[in-house]
Amino acid sequence: MSKKSLLFCVLFLAFVFSSFSGHKFYVSIYKVDFVPEKKRIEITARIFLDDMTLALEKEYKTKIHLGEKTETPQDVTLLQKYMNKRLRVFMDNAEKPVLFLSKEIEDNVVIMYFKVNDIAKIKNITIHNNALLELYPDQQNIMQTNFYNKKKNYIFTDDYFQESILIP
Repeated sequence: MSKKSLLFCVLFLAFVFSSFSGHKFYVSIYKVDFVPEKKRIEITARIFLDDMTLALEKEYKTKIHLGEKTETPQDVTLLQKYMNKRLRVFMDNAEKPVLFLSKEIEDNVVIMYFKVNDIAKIKNITIHNNALLELYPDQQNIMQTNFYNKKKNYIFTDDYFQESILIP
């Protein structure tokens, strides 16, 4: 069974069992790919829309309308501001700008696209991700990385929200 299939099965079972217990399962998925020919890192984030909206409303003390007909440019700006504060990338002990490209809504999930430019080579990278952790103590941010065709998964939680990765 591939890692993706195993991960899907685990998430599906967790969802099914959490539905019966009345306890919501708090998870988001991040895909981080190094694209050497473009000299950049590409990041895709998938977060449940209701969780993202609640986080933004609590953080900025205003009503948010992501994915609604009444969505405003201000809603998207606050989304970008929130993610820029919580999704950070460091290389050689220096922070690299994570650029928000766009977002789309698919069913009840907000999908966001980011990039980190001017990355010719990766030797050591630190990823900091504490999105939604202030909202839910049980939140898990699953990070799937692909550096030089080597895939690895990490789980970021309330007490473990930063990973330093050495690449041989």
